[in-house]
Amino acid sequence: MKATVVCVIYLCCVILSNGKEIQDTSQIPKNQKGRPSFHLRPPKNWLNDPNGPVYYKGVYHLFYQYNPYGSVFKKPIVWGHSASHDLVNWIHLKNSLIPKNSFDINSCFSGSITILPGNKPVILYTGVDAKNQQVQNLATPKNLSDPFLIEWVKYPGNPIMTAPQWVKPNDFRDPTTAWKGKDGIWRVAVGGVKNDSGVAILYRSKDFVHWSLHDDPLYYGKNTGIWECPDFYPVSVNDRNGVDTSEVDMNLKYVLKVSFRAHDVYTIGRYEADKEKFVPDGLGITGNSSDLRYDYGKFYASKTFFDSVKKRRILWGWINESDSSTDDINKGWAGIQSIPRRVYVSTTGTQLIQWPIEETERLREKHVTYSGEKLRGKSLLEISGITASQVDIEVSFKMPKLEVTELFNPKWDDPQVLCSTNTAWVSGQAGPFGLLLMASKDFKEQTAVFFRIFHNKNRYVILMCSDQSRSSVRQGIDKTTYGAFIHMDRNVDVISLRSLVDHSVIESFGAKGRACITARVYPQFYMEQEARVYAFNNGTLDVVIETLDAWGMKKTNGN
Repeated sequence: MKATVVCVIYLCCVILSNGKEIQDTSQIPKNQKGRPSFHLRPPKNWLNDPNGPVYYKGVYHLFYQYNPYGSVFKKPIVWGHSASHDLVNWIHLKNSLIPKNSFDINSCFSGSITILPGNKPVILYTGVDAKNQQVQNLATPKNLSDPFLIEWVKYPGNPIMTAPQWVKPNDFRDPTTAWKGKDGIWRVAVGGVKNDSGVAILYRSKDFVHWSLHDDPLYYGKNTGIWECPDFYPVSVNDRNGVDTSEVDMNLKYVLKVSFRAHDVYTIGRYEADKEKFVPDGLGITGNSSDLRYDYGKFYASKTFFDSVKKRRILWGWINESDSSTDDINKGWAGIQSIPRRVYVSTTGTQLIQWPIEETERLREKHVTYSGEKLRGKSLLEISGITASQVDIEVSFKMPKLEVTELFNPKWDDPQVLCSTNTAWVSGQAGPFGLLLMASKDFKEQTAVFFRIFHNKNRYVILMCSDQSRSSVRQGIDKTTYGAFIHMDRNVDVISLRSLVDHSVIESFGAKGRACITARVYPQFYMEQEARVYAFNNGTLDVVIETLDAWGMKKTNGN
């Protein structure tokens, strides 16, 4: 009991002592209906890349790129810092890394945390120095006994890495979590570009302070432009458990993720430690629409970490806004972090599966359920009894017979183009069917998340779309429609969809997390009336809802 009391007192002291910088909400506009209620973000100002997620002494931490002076991206950028005991409710602590030194005076850009032997966390981050060049720096906690990691001390010998001669000094950033080989040597990858080819630049160190450039990159991809925010980690092929970054085992595959052209792209393969090479199983990262993505919507600069308590790997991504900078200034805030997602490899080992962490379900409140409802061609079913603007909804649709679905055209190689030309109101045979979210009473504004089913050589081809084309009547808003092909391990009879709606953000997970699409929506009607949600079928074939469950969601602490 005494420990609990001490912890509560400590939390109160942290909030009181640091609240003036981040917790002050006096200047936030009153009308904030689009502001998410259970996604992580500080009370005001600009937020982007998640940095250095870590678990330390009973506390989860997430750092992030943050502008403490306004709601647009403007240097110098600092490391904001939030902490949690449950990955749901957060407190916002004082900024951790602030530009002050010659090696980071123009910004403290993205990076990672590595846990050294003896449970010692250390930050590797990109600094923009006095010459506006990007260099890699090191920082350590001032007090290792502090579970909230309030104070950090920058290494006086920074920078510890500078750009190779073949990389421009402003194209060298975002170090990964480091990993340790059997030889006791640490490795880390840094993002860059060489002749328009993205590169994961490899460095090695015996003491984590003195780093040397390896002759060749860990991996590179042609014609992609610069790689930002690389992530490199092992995954188990035997189960869903996460694996520590330095784990060595025969039953492991490796994931390399890089961020470019507004997407987070990954490939799965093997790590040949003796050659310091990552070798993808398939084509690797090509820069084409066939690349595997964490999320096919608004999701960028992501970062994972190994949760040693529950033996899982957790993923966060930055979800940016779709409205204008002027709107962001008027709101007083911009950018949120995604729902933390558990990530693991599929049974075939060919793709990653993502699912909201189980703690998210603690936010569920009022529950409504439906089963056995038939959606005839071009029909709607309103889901009533819950707050449609703050909801977690899961639905399973019975698939139509394979032989009566439309034939897939092999020329349809880009799912986003296919979804953009075949929106929710373009009728097919098996689909579109799915959910209408953040919908107005007159349907003039709505966001449709749906499936279309095709067949190709006795197999299903499943297209998942998130159609924002009618999400708002407002002008100057990004209303891009997103799409993804869902790769199933086998033919199935049921296809599932889960969407978490949090006012202006919709995160959707198709087929139990085989495809994910995140959208931002800003309907005009929502300023005056409440949103509605429907299950719908605009195809000619009937679709049966096997089960549909929807829960209103609580507002989390820290939002």
